[in-house]
Amino acid sequence: MTFNAGGNMADQDDVRRIALSLPQTVEAEDRFAFSVVHNGKQKGILWVWHERVEPKKPRVPRPDVVAIRVANGAEKEALLASDPEKFFTEPHYNGFPAVLVRLAAIEADELAELITDAWLCQAPCVLVREFDPAAHRRRREG
Repeated sequence: MTFNAGGNMADQDDVRRIALSLPQTVEAEDRFAFSVVHNGKQKGILWVWHERVEPKKPRVPRPDVVAIRVANGAEKEALLASDPEKFFTEPHYNGFPAVLVRLAAIEADELAELITDAWLCQAPCVLVREFDPAAHRRRREG
């Protein structure tokens, strides 16, 4: 598999910078994961992928891949079809609205859009309205 090395490819520093720039977003203390606080609870927007390397053994964190929340199955399927070098999934995520993203294959600006969309899916309406009024209207209509 080859990745585009010509652009500004993303890394974990980009993930952290982008996620923590969004209102009421926090990083987990015990792992590389980010959530938005909603009604006193943390709603996950992205986290490091844990790969099953050996059957019946614990999953292993893969710092080069993150799982990012998406709005629904249609959005997930569209991303998966758009670029298999960037986006993939595994059986563990079947039926769950998240896509796996290879950081070395995605530019930071595209990653920022995905993380922001994940935040919009999980953030309370009042935060969405303040942050992006147009997204708030679409959310209420959709």
